[in-house]
Amino acid sequence: MIKAKVFTDLIVWQKAHKFVLQVYKSTKEYPKEEIYGLTSRFRRAAVSIPANISEGFKKRSKLDKARYLNIAEGSLEECRYYIILSNDLGYYKKDDLNKLLEEASKLLSAYRNKIVNS
Repeated sequence: MIKAKVFTDLIVWQKAHKFVLQVYKSTKEYPKEEIYGLTSRFRRAAVSIPANISEGFKKRSKLDKARYLNIAEGSLEECRYYIILSNDLGYYKKDDLNKLLEEASKLLSAYRNKIVNS
């Protein structure tokens, strides 16, 4: 297994980034009155996932790394709620956001567990 040299080498970061791109694409279709509400909150939470993965990447202690990864997990769960809300409001009906979120969630959990248990 090749060790990641930069955070962009991490598959978990790549999946999280792909999720962010899809969130931006999807929220373009939201009603204009949501621009400062759901659209903004959803985008900020989504961006927080790969941003915290990348910030934690260079932290030296396992505890620091785990803390940033845990923050990313919290943002991921916030996005999970925004997907539910978007569906319930009729803004978004496709399942590809859920699929990307689940992939990122599983990888993030495994990555954090590996850091903590190493």
